[in-house]
Parts: sequence; structure tokens; C-alpha cells
Amino acid sequence: MWICKRTIRLFPVVTIMLGYVGQGIAAIPAPRNPADARMPSVIEQFTADRIALSRSYPLTISPAHAERFEKFYHDELAMLGTIDFPSLSHEDRVDYLLLKNRLTADLHQLTIEKHQVEEMQSLIPFAATIEDLSERKRLMQQPESEKDAALLTAMVKQIDAIRKQLDPNSREDRQRGDQVQVDDTKSDTKSSIDPVIANRAVEATRELSAGLKEWFTQYNGYDPTFNWWVDLPYKDADKALTGYSQFLKEKVIGIKPDDKTTIIGDPVGREALLNELSDAMIPYTPEELIAIAQTEYDWCMREMLKASHEMGYGDDWHAAVEKVKQMHVAPGAQPELIRKLVVEGSDFVKQNNLVTVPPLADETWTMIMMTPERQLVNPFFTGGSQISVSYPTDTMTYEQREMSMRGNNIPFAHATAFHEMIPGHFLQFYMNARYRPYRRPFSTPFWGEGNALWWEMLFYDKGFERTPEERVGALVWRMHRSARVIFTMNFHLGKWTPQKCVQFLIDNVGFEPENALAEVRRSFDGSVGPLYQCAYLMGALQFRAMHHELVDSKKMTDREFHDAILHEGPMPIEMLRADLEEGKLNADFQTTWKFYGEHPAHP
Repeated sequence: MWICKRTIRLFPVVTIMLGYVGQGIAAIPAPRNPADARMPSVIEQFTADRIALSRSYPLTISPAHAERFEKFYHDELAMLGTIDFPSLSHEDRVDYLLLKNRLTADLHQLTIEKHQVEEMQSLIPFAATIEDLSERKRLMQQPESEKDAALLTAMVKQIDAIRKQLDPNSREDRQRGDQVQVDDTKSDTKSSIDPVIANRAVEATRELSAGLKEWFTQYNGYDPTFNWWVDLPYKDADKALTGYSQFLKEKVIGIKPDDKTTIIGDPVGREALLNELSDAMIPYTPEELIAIAQTEYDWCMREMLKASHEMGYGDDWHAAVEKVKQMHVAPGAQPELIRKLVVEGSDFVKQNNLVTVPPLADETWTMIMMTPERQLVNPFFTGGSQISVSYPTDTMTYEQREMSMRGNNIPFAHATAFHEMIPGHFLQFYMNARYRPYRRPFSTPFWGEGNALWWEMLFYDKGFERTPEERVGALVWRMHRSARVIFTMNFHLGKWTPQKCVQFLIDNVGFEPENALAEVRRSFDGSVGPLYQCAYLMGALQFRAMHHELVDSKKMTDREFHDAILHEGPMPIEMLRADLEEGKLNADFQTTWKFYGEHPAHP
């Protein structure tokens, strides 16, 4: 028999009664776990231990880091194996499975990272020197200054040798009798070095350079002998590492300093995608996700054509989008627009009794302006603990200013300001700090970004977009989220280039070229994982399916449903479903929830 968990646990007997403007009196569950809960303390210790190890082993590409974390994760899994799962409460069972899944995912990630390091090892043969110095620093061993100076001096020569080996312009020098021993089969940079691996080596070299600086700073000025021997060799090594990183980028990969268009991603391949999908509890293949995204895109296109006809552009939806792009405010006026739109979104959920918005949440959100540098990878405003507004600055070219204003037009902003703040990311951050904060290690973009996009879907269904122009703005974003799945999956499957991804966004979503370029760069620059961009749509579809099961069936109200999501904290959504619905759980739980196609796709 299905029991609505919301009525038996999220509203305990002891509650705090608070009045909310526009929402009446609400019973707020006490933000604590049952007194007999066992797993929260286990998870808190895991989190603390992991942070401690991260501080002690900061060089992530080193074998010492990989070996220690691999042991840590296996030890944690062994510890979980000693817990009597059947004796746990339902809440503890959920937490047990969340931790087990997290450990398994971390081990998968370690395997991927170790393979990536192996692939680029020939490009960073000097890494072992810095890794050894960093390890001796971790063990607090006294430096051997003269020997360390010799190691750094030899490393500089090693860097110079690898540069000559990789630089095709050095062949003539070698033919004249260069003493450096190299493998001539690798001398043709363009044909023998994979730009993806070379780009990975650029980032690794930067990390190694930072690690070497930490080692030097530890002893610099405190040991006269160290300074006498090491000061100059360190400066030479630091300069050599910086120069090598630039050399790889410019000579091997082919990206010049003024190149702002070339994107070098790192496709992970189908096997890694399947592992990551399993870790995220998404029981679909990459190809199935592409098909789902195409179905959602097709629905958006039908809606877009309706709005285009209402605007008088017929089937020329690109013209409708172009009209919307011209609906932007003047430079300097964007902050006030965003403020009004954030307030409008918060008022909408309160007026429709969709979720609890504490007065302090309304009071404490803040705004900053995004730097021109950050706008290269984030062409639109972003949110979280504050909203970061993207708009032209006086350092941008005329074309960049036009594209920034057109890309941040009023209908586009109207459709997503609430996504970033209330009831989206800001309210998530606010509640996560107050309800079950120990679950933060289980954060996933399928929950965070998926929930924010689910709000876009619900707002659209409830008539938040009143005009065809506003609907076009909302639909561009919905189409974009489908496009993200299509282009990122195809890229990581090795089928599409970054350039094809950029053109796909321009043609199928209507993005400005600069904005499309920034979106693809953000997707593949290593700042987010391979499933991050996919998580928006797939997470939202999971929330939509769960809303159908719990709210459309009248088992919960909208407000109960959305409060429950925020009070339970971030986690893979299939586990949230099992949590809220008191689903049967066992220690070997496997993802099985086919969330797409089991309910009406659209109202």
C-alpha cells in the first residue's frame, strides 16, 4: 500500500508556525533527522575524511592521490558492508544507498582519470619530479636542498628536450647533429599528437606548476640553505613550465593567443557515458537520450510555430526569435530588469501556492555583474547564492555588445530569472543549508538543474508567459535544453566536433554565434562533467514524471511536493522518488525507473 511519506515524516508533530506573505500560515518541518537515525553521522564522517584527504593529496594527477583515494573508497564500501541493511529505517536505507552509489561513482571517476593521465604521460615526463617533491612535502621531510636544485635543473633540461621533440621546427637542428635523443616518429606535431590529449596536458602542466609553487613556498625564506640552492633553479623551472604550457597550446594544439573561437573538448566515449549514466541512476543509453531529447524538441517546435503565427511570422520561427532578440533594454538598465523579474517569479509561486518561500529568502538574495572574461563561457546570467548578470561592458567590441544585448533580451530573461533564483537555484541553496545538509555530497545536476528546468516547464503550463513573445523566449530555452542533450551526447560519442555543435545551436535554437560558441566552450572546457548539460532536460523529465505520480494523482499538493523535494535535499532523482514514495529498497538496489513515456508527455 502506498503511503504518502509527506504526511508521516516531513510534517512531524513538532512544527514551527510561520506566516508567509501571499501563502497564509504554513507548517514548517523541523530541520533535523530522527533521533535514532544512524546514517547521517556515517555520511558526515565520510565527507570530513574526504575533505581531509583532498587537502593532504592536492595533486590530483599524481599516483599517490589516485592510490590513496582508491583505498579510501574501497575501505568505505567495506565499512558499509558491515552494516545490517535490513535493520535500518527507511530513511537510513536511502542514505545508505546514496553513499554506496557515491562511492561507486567516485571509483568510476578515478578509473577515467587514471586512464587520461596514462594517455598524456609522454607529454609530461617531468611530472614525476614534482610529484616526488610534493609527496616529500606532505610527509614533512626536510628538503635536500642541493639534490632538489639538481632535480629542478634536470627537469628544465627535460622540458626543453620534450619541446624540441614535439616542435616540427626543430627538425633542422636535429639534422645538424643535435645531441638530444628523440623518437623521430613523433616529430610531426600535427599528425602524431592528439589535440585532445595535448590540451589535457596543458591543464596538467598548470596543476603541476601550482604544486611546485606550493612546495617552494613551504620552505622559501625559512631555510637559508634551501634558498641558496633552490631559489634560481625554481625560478627557471617555473618559467619553463609556463613556457611549456603555452608551447603546447600554440604550437602543438594550434591555438594562438588571440584565438577566441577554437574549442578543444575531451570526448569520454560510450563506455564512460554508460558508467556515468548508471551512477546518476539514469537507465537509458546515450542514443535513447538523444531520441528523447528530439521528441521534446519537436514538441517545442510545434509550440514555437504557434507563437510565430500569433506574432505574424507564419512558419518563419527564426524571424520570430529575431524580433524577440530586439526586445532588450539599454546598457545600464539590465540590473533593474532582472530585479523585477526575480520578484515576479517569487510572487508567482506564492500566488499559486506552489512552494514555500520563507521571507528571509526573499530578503537575502543579491546581485553582481558578470565580468567580461566570464561572459566568454557564460553569455547569459547565472544564479545560485546570488544572481550574476551578463550584459555588455565598455571593453567589448561593437559586435560583442550587440550580441550580448540581443542574447539577454527581455523575453529570454523573463523565462529564466526565476530558474536562477526563486523558486530555482537560490531557493535550492537556501533550503539545502537548512534541511539535511549532510546530503550535500550527493548533489547532482539532475537534481539541481533538473529541478530548476522543471520550474520552467510548470510555469509555462500555468500561463506565466502571457504573450507570444514571452512564449518564444521560454521556448528558445526549452529547445536549447533538448539541443544540449543532442550535441553533448554526439560529441562524447565521438560523432560531432565542437564546431558542429556550435552550428547546431545557431541553426536549431536561434542563438547568436558568440553565445552559441560560449555555450559549447562551457560544455567542453572541463568545468563541467560529460552529463552536466544533459542533466537539465533529463532531470526535469524525472521531476515531471514524479509530479504526475504524486500530484496529478492527488496524493500530494503542488506545495507539499515541491517542499518535499527541497527538504529531502539533493540526490539522484530515482532515490528521491523511492524516498518520497516509501519504495521497497534493498542493499543491492539498481536503477530501473523508465521515467519517460509512462505518463502524458505534455498537458
